Amino acid sequence: MKSDEEFYQRVVRRIGWIILSLGTCGAISASVWKGIATGLSFLVGAAISYVSFLAWTRVAAALAPGPKKPNRSFYALRMLAVVAGAWVIIKFLGLNLAAAALGLLVSGAAVVLEILYELIYAS
Repeated sequence: MKSDEEFYQRVVRRIGWIILSLGTCGAISASVWKGIATGLSFLVGAAISYVSFLAWTRVAAALAPGPKKPNRSFYALRMLAVVAGAWVIIKFLGLNLAAAALGLLVSGAAVVLEILYELIYAS
C-alpha cells in the first residue's frame, strides 16, 4: 500500500496537469468561438487559478507535520499582487472580464475531475 504522502503528491501533480490542460483547451476554444481577446482573457484567469492552486498546496505543505518548512507568510501579498497585475492587464488591454472569471474556475473544475477520477479508478 502506498503512503499518504505519495498519494497526495500524485493527486497534486495530476490536478496541476488537469488545470494546465483545461486552461489551454479553454483558451483555444474561447479564441475560436469569440476571438483572441476572449481566449487571452480566459488564459489570464486560468493562469491566476493555477498560481493560486500552487500557493494553496504550499500552504498545506507548510501546515503539515514534519520538519520545519520555510516561512510562507507572504502568500496573501503575492496573490494580491497577481490579482492586481491581472486586473491591470484586463482593464488596460480591454480583455473580457467574464472570460477571465470563467478561467478562474479552472482549478475548481480540475479538483472535481480529480475526484471523479479517484472515484472511478481508485484501486
